[in-house]
Amino acid sequence: MKQDQSTPLASAVEPLLAWYGQHRRSLPWRDAPTPYHVWLSEIMLQQTRIEAVIPYYERFLAAYPTVTHLAEADDERLMKLWEGLGYYSRARNLKKAAVAMVERHGGDLPADYASLRALPGIGAYTAGAIASIAFGLPEPAVDGNVLRVVTRLTADESDIMKESTKKGVTTSLRAVYPTEPTEAAAMTQALMELGERVCIPNGEPHCDKCPLGVFCLARQRNLTDRIPVRAPKKPRRIEERTVYLLWQDGKIALVKRPDTGLLAGLWEFPCTAEYADEATATRHLTEHGASLTALSRSVDATHIFTHIEWHMQSYLAVLDRAPTHWDGRPLVLVTPDELTKSYAVPTAYRAFVRAALDFSSTP
Repeated sequence: MKQDQSTPLASAVEPLLAWYGQHRRSLPWRDAPTPYHVWLSEIMLQQTRIEAVIPYYERFLAAYPTVTHLAEADDERLMKLWEGLGYYSRARNLKKAAVAMVERHGGDLPADYASLRALPGIGAYTAGAIASIAFGLPEPAVDGNVLRVVTRLTADESDIMKESTKKGVTTSLRAVYPTEPTEAAAMTQALMELGERVCIPNGEPHCDKCPLGVFCLARQRNLTDRIPVRAPKKPRRIEERTVYLLWQDGKIALVKRPDTGLLAGLWEFPCTAEYADEATATRHLTEHGASLTALSRSVDATHIFTHIEWHMQSYLAVLDRAPTHWDGRPLVLVTPDELTKSYAVPTAYRAFVRAALDFSSTP
């Protein structure tokens, strides 16, 4: 049952801002909060830890210091710089949005919420974060951290996975947001910081360190273990795959994934959507036009996506002749150095990249 959120939220603003002033962390995008820096950091931080993002952020800015540079980025280099961050559609949408900014806004991010929302890859949360942090507008940015803080503060037991809950929290926050630009920017970051460091997602929240403890209805009613409420996720679908590490003349085979769907446009090792024994693997390779010198089992790996788990086994094959295509896609042979520096291979295949590089360095 939803609670009246106005009173605890309104009471929380001043102590929250005071706490943030004392406890804010120094972060590259926070210390230099230009609109471009804020946008880039917010996209990178989706589904990714702060510690993991910082080196990517710094490398990305070195390569593309402005929106215009990003709009002109080479796609292969862009994806290689993003390699390891996952959710690769974020990188593609960054470039699409940069192109749109050059065409519509002179290479700058627009300073209003509606125009930000109209750009590729910028949803309600990211638009709110840019609008408030970069431009000082009284626009909330409601992510998982903010939902957790607000629903605990107000003892709201609505399902946070529902869009209606997110909209309700956004509306309630907008009603109490400071209108002074520096305070609006601080409010957004303070809510995020409190959710990351105090009102944490896993384990017991640090209520004894919370500046909002005196207002928090979930704490008063011993509901912090129940709130936020999240509907159970559907079980992930398991897919079995066989990965082929195909070597010819010191080069290894790669194919590009389709332009749409999961991991679109990235490079992978040739695969089949099943577990293959050695006889089946040999048949698959022969049917694709390979001539084998040697075949042996290599490493196994599992990779978890949001809705799917890949359970993968692999074979390492030395070939006299590599296929020219794999399931209709052109196959390319690359050196180990090119594999490392030039081709964006998803994190899902990290174990196989290591196995390939280990094999290439074997005397």
